[in-house]
Amino acid sequence: MERSRPPSPARLAITPPIDVKALSREALEDLARTLGEPAYRGRQLFQWLYRQDATSFEAMTDLPKTLRATLADIAEIDTLTPDLLQTAQDETVKALFTLSSGRQVETVLIPDLDATGAAKRLTVCVSSQVGCAMACSFCATGLMGFQQNLTPGEIFDQVRFMNTLAQERYGRPITHVVFMGMGEPLLNYDNVLCSLDFLTHPDGFGLAPRRITVSTVGLARRIKQLAEDDVGCNLAVSLHAPTDAKRSRIMPVNRAAATDLTALRAAIQYYTNQTRRRVTYEYCLFRGVNDTEEDAAHLADVVAWAPSKVNLILYNPVPGLGFERTSEAQLHVFIRILVHRGVTVTVRRSRGQDIDAACGQLAIRNNP
Repeated sequence: MERSRPPSPARLAITPPIDVKALSREALEDLARTLGEPAYRGRQLFQWLYRQDATSFEAMTDLPKTLRATLADIAEIDTLTPDLLQTAQDETVKALFTLSSGRQVETVLIPDLDATGAAKRLTVCVSSQVGCAMACSFCATGLMGFQQNLTPGEIFDQVRFMNTLAQERYGRPITHVVFMGMGEPLLNYDNVLCSLDFLTHPDGFGLAPRRITVSTVGLARRIKQLAEDDVGCNLAVSLHAPTDAKRSRIMPVNRAAATDLTALRAAIQYYTNQTRRRVTYEYCLFRGVNDTEEDAAHLADVVAWAPSKVNLILYNPVPGLGFERTSEAQLHVFIRILVHRGVTVTVRRSRGQDIDAACGQLAIRNNP
């Protein structure tokens, strides 16, 4: 399958300083041509930024000296480094980065270790926005409201830093990336797709698209667009309630006809038909809210819409929001009903509970 071209930013204008890590591959080629160089110089620049992790233009030794000097005058390489690292007892690592805007964003490295302590799987959970406009009533990030979109480079740098950390601690690179941190990825659509290109292109980070998952609260129009752009990554839908009545109470996105369960069903069926990939439903179990036997039966009905599976999540409680984790006994009842209906189920237990585990908590604590 031919690789889909990521969206390019608005027409390139030379207004120093240019953040080159906010530009797509095509925009880097445009920049090279604008500076009187052949387009392949832009491709070389791309390789230096995303394969070689260059932090200065002077380090880009196969570029002409005159071009390196010009780039140093008109452009900058804005690279994220964390202000704070926290490591949990289970070795989950949470990093807090300060952006050039002064706002802060979180990233998590989640190791899956075998009995010997070796890493079988190393997953980076990245943020795509500072804060979130979706205002889900159980989410710490929603308390922040929406503050800004991250650039493609700011998204990429979260992975770059955690990859370096993984190699230092575990002797191997990261294996998976999930867009499940702060923000709604499909509301920062162009920048997220551009960052996917940085992460998957052979001249960039080179991660297989099937090892990347983009999670959404269920923006139907954008899910259809993602199917058409088909960058090869996986799709996860944060469902959290299986009926319109319950979902609308805890997720405001469901209150609009364009994003309710009827619209979501059509979008998911379109996505699976277009891509031939199944969808994962993320379902966080809240005691007395969405964990009844009736809820499990309704969830099985949702799963029947299209090829899919369910990832049950044990909630990391956020102080003040009033939601509690379901009991182990109720979890087992819930699973039994789903399995009886032929649903493929996995359970994700909370990680890093001793380090401001829930998404957004660390940023909120550092910015009261």
